[in-house]
Amino acid sequence: MVNFTLLIRQWFRQNKRLLPWRTTNNPYFIWLSEILLQQTRVEQGLPYYLDFTESYPTVSDLANASEQEVLRKWQGLGYYSRARNLHAAAKFIHVELNDEFPKTFKEIKKLKGVGDYTAAAISSFAFNLPHAVVDGNVFRVLSRYFNDETPIDSTQGKKVFSQYAQELIDLEEPAEHNQAIMELGALVCTPKNPNCDACPLQESCLAFKAKTINVLPAKSKKTKVKKRYFHYLVDASNNYVIEKRDFKDIWQNMYQFPLYETDFEYPRNEILHNIKDSFNVEFLNQEPLHEVKHILSHQHIYTSFWLVSFHDLPENSIQVKSEEIDDYPLPRVIDRFLEEKGSYLNEA
Repeated sequence: MVNFTLLIRQWFRQNKRLLPWRTTNNPYFIWLSEILLQQTRVEQGLPYYLDFTESYPTVSDLANASEQEVLRKWQGLGYYSRARNLHAAAKFIHVELNDEFPKTFKEIKKLKGVGDYTAAAISSFAFNLPHAVVDGNVFRVLSRYFNDETPIDSTQGKKVFSQYAQELIDLEEPAEHNQAIMELGALVCTPKNPNCDACPLQESCLAFKAKTINVLPAKSKKTKVKKRYFHYLVDASNNYVIEKRDFKDIWQNMYQFPLYETDFEYPRNEILHNIKDSFNVEFLNQEPLHEVKHILSHQHIYTSFWLVSFHDLPENSIQVKSEEIDDYPLPRVIDRFLEEKGSYLNEA
């Protein structure tokens, strides 16, 4: 047990990446980094972290921003419920806790959008409390180190690996221990082609001895992917017609072009006919202006953009000038479309 933590901490001191949230014990900054980095690579999340900490240097600054502004800054990161929860929790800290960030695992976990992992990370990194973090990197390191085939996506797996992690944690230096095991999983004990020769735990790693590295960690079930077909209607005028997604679904409270959605891929003539029945529009082309497959964790969205002329604005939609579209938070798939086709639309 002692060798494990000493080995990974020594390795960490020599090999750790220099990241701004590692040079502070400000719980607000650490919380912000943890929420930003959920489901996000460090290199992708870093510029967002720098932007957020510059724009909102305190939790009260974040609380006083509008949700639309926060979502706009989050644009491109995906999993937008993280941004909404972050903003709601900042308001809670500002109003209910008088800007005082909670200091215990139990109190931190009460914040909206914070689970066991995030509460453990904040409480150990900010307050050096002995709570073990168990994220994807830690699951991978521990399942291989102990050669344990318990599925990590099962209730039993979460219990088993959380117990391993808590038993191994260095009670004197929990912050460095947690960061070390996470960094080892990120840089060395990677999902594919792990660099076992560079691993400080190679001699005692049971999966390395058993040659089972490449089959661990184990999972019990395969994620079912849902297919959705989005048909966006793009106004051919110099203005954009947009609507707010104010229902509980992906991209909630973000803006999009008027949408016609199906669960199946219907013939094109049927799609055009149904859209005309649902919206008072004329199609300028019988082919989509742009098509793209947008992949989310549990959904594949087949997206088509149609150039149309609106006779009447759809219900609950608004019209904005092309130069004002950047004021509205947009799903990444629409933002990319505008990056690629925006100049064409403005000239049309």
